[in-house]
Amino acid sequence: MLNLYTRRRIINAVSLSISVLAMLFGLFWLCWILVTLLDHGLPALTPVVFTQMTPPPGSSGGLLNAITGSLMMTLVGTLIGTPIGILAGTYLAEFGQRGWLAPVTRFINDVLLSAPSIVIGMFIYEVYVVKIGHFSGWGGALALSVLVIPVVIRTTENMLRLVPNSLREAAAALGAPQWKVISFVTLRASRAGILTGILLAVARISGETAPLLFTALNNQFWSSNMNQPMANLPVVIFQFAMSPYEDWQRLAWAGALLITLSVLTLNIVARVVFRQSATAH
Repeated sequence: MLNLYTRRRIINAVSLSISVLAMLFGLFWLCWILVTLLDHGLPALTPVVFTQMTPPPGSSGGLLNAITGSLMMTLVGTLIGTPIGILAGTYLAEFGQRGWLAPVTRFINDVLLSAPSIVIGMFIYEVYVVKIGHFSGWGGALALSVLVIPVVIRTTENMLRLVPNSLREAAAALGAPQWKVISFVTLRASRAGILTGILLAVARISGETAPLLFTALNNQFWSSNMNQPMANLPVVIFQFAMSPYEDWQRLAWAGALLITLSVLTLNIVARVVFRQSATAH
C-alpha cells in the first residue's frame, strides 16, 4: 500500500503532466494559426493595402476604406460604451451592496458578456436599422458599444473592489463627500485597471463580423458618412475570403493579419498596464 504522501505526489505529477499537455495542445494550434497568417498575410501586406480602396475582381487595390471604417466604428463604439460601463461599474462597486438592483444588473451583465455577438447585431438591426430604413455606420457603432459595455462594467467593478477601504475611510474622515471620494480617490487608484478593461473591450470588438453584417453591412467605395453603409475589415475579410478571386483572397489574408496583430498588440499593452498597476499597488 502506498502511503498518503506518495499517493499525493503521484496525483500531483499526473495532474501537472495533463495540464502541461493541455497547454502545449492549445499553443500548438495558436502557433499554427499565427504561422499560417504570417505565411499568407505578410506577402499581401504591401503599402497598396493602406493607400487604395477595395477593388473590383481582377483589379489591384487595397483596404483603405475598410480600415478607416473599422477605426471609425470602433472609436465611436468605444466612446459610447466606455462611459456607460464605467458609471455602471462604479455604481455596482460603491453603491451596490444593498438592494435588488445591483444583483439584477450583475446578472444581466453576465448574460451580455456571454451572449453571441450575432444576437447583439440582430437586436440593433431591429431597434435601429429597421427604424431608419437603411444600414449605417452608426448602427455598427451602436452594436459594438453594446459589446463594450459589459466588459468595462466587469473590469471597473473588480478594479474598484481592489481599492482598500482604508483609503475611502481616510478621505471620508477628512470631510470629503462620497462623490469626491469616488472621483478623486477610488477611480484614480484604479484607473490603470479600468484602462486595461477598455483596451480588452476594444480588442474584443475589433474583429467582430456578425454584428456589422446586420448593421453597417459594407461599402466598396470611400465613405466617411456614418449615416450610410460603411466598409469595415471583418465584413470585407468574410466576403473576400469566400470569393473565388485570388486577388480578393490575398487581401483577405492581409486584413486578417492586420486584425490579428492589432488584437495581439492591444492584449499585450493591456497586460503590461495591468502589471504595472499591480506592481505600483
